Amino acid sequence: MAFAFLQNKKVVALSAVGTIAGLTMMLKDYMQGGRFKNPVMAEGKVVIITGANTGIGKETAKELARRKAHVYMVCRDMEKCEQARTEIVLDSKNKYVYCRECDLSSFDSIRKFVDTFKHERDRLDILINNAGVMRCPRTLTKDGIEMQLGVNHMGHFLLTNLLLDTLKASAPSRIVVVSSLAHTRGEINITDLNSEKNYEPGRAYNQSKLANVLFTKELAKKLQGTGVTVNALHPGVVDTELTRHMGLFNSFFSGLIVKPILWPFFKSPVAGAQTTLYCALEPELEGVSGQYFSDCAPKEVADAAKNENVAKWLWAVSEKWTGLDQKPPNELRFYIDFETLDIKIIDEKGQDIFEKAYKEMGLVEDPGQEVQEDKKHH
Repeated sequence: MAFAFLQNKKVVALSAVGTIAGLTMMLKDYMQGGRFKNPVMAEGKVVIITGANTGIGKETAKELARRKAHVYMVCRDMEKCEQARTEIVLDSKNKYVYCRECDLSSFDSIRKFVDTFKHERDRLDILINNAGVMRCPRTLTKDGIEMQLGVNHMGHFLLTNLLLDTLKASAPSRIVVVSSLAHTRGEINITDLNSEKNYEPGRAYNQSKLANVLFTKELAKKLQGTGVTVNALHPGVVDTELTRHMGLFNSFFSGLIVKPILWPFFKSPVAGAQTTLYCALEPELEGVSGQYFSDCAPKEVADAAKNENVAKWLWAVSEKWTGLDQKPPNELRFYIDFETLDIKIIDEKGQDIFEKAYKEMGLVEDPGQEVQEDKKHH
């Protein structure tokens, strides 16, 4: 009887373990999200992918190579890039996969890459802004910009603008911006955009991801009628090298307890690449621009990402910081008071972009009221 009782306990225990394992796998499968199932090929299309040597970028490059695209893997670490390229070529049997060096934390490196690319190619069908850094200690890019803002936003801002002429000449063409759900927790700190007064890694990351969405929406307006579309996306919560700066995910405790618990909730890099592929290749998205996607479906953005005044302000600042001066003089005008160092950016309607952005964010009262009050006292 005792033996039978022990046997029953063993069966119950094994059954419980099996049930838990099954439920865990079902949860893991569910969390992988939507998949891009369209078998559309990309034969002969020229594609640039930043950060293509690891994680989501690598899986995106691999799938596009399988679909016969000519893939440019644009990376900072050339040794890792070559290793990834070898793997992708062997997997896809596609020899048209190239490694090119580009450090998104250096404007000089970005310009050098663009010059090299334009000497090699006269067309670009798809640009995928995938590379990013996440929650790193405060460091500066080679141009003095906070690293997360510099790489995630400013570097891609410059890269995209320098490639616009080629994208327009290749229309219909697409730009895909890998943002994040983190944009919903972000705000553009107009008074301290470079996080010089106060730096918190998570806040700076959220700001950079919000900048991605604002950039996407503003660029979509500027590209109307050109045949070039731009869309942003959230790839999902993916276990990639992006988490290397997060202590929680790199400790012994994490490896032993935290990661196994969170494992069912993480997407694989393959699953994380699905919405990128959808935005890059889905025929039904022809002509769709300025949108935000997740799990291969359109999603709403945060209210902060709908603020057109902040988007214009960020664009103007980004142009200045990256050294781009392509604005016609009658569209935006810059004024600097050298005594107070106040800066005014006046748009085509004669309105101060700074003033509108501050009022929109509720940071100041209507300055017109202050002027009227001041006149009364004088």
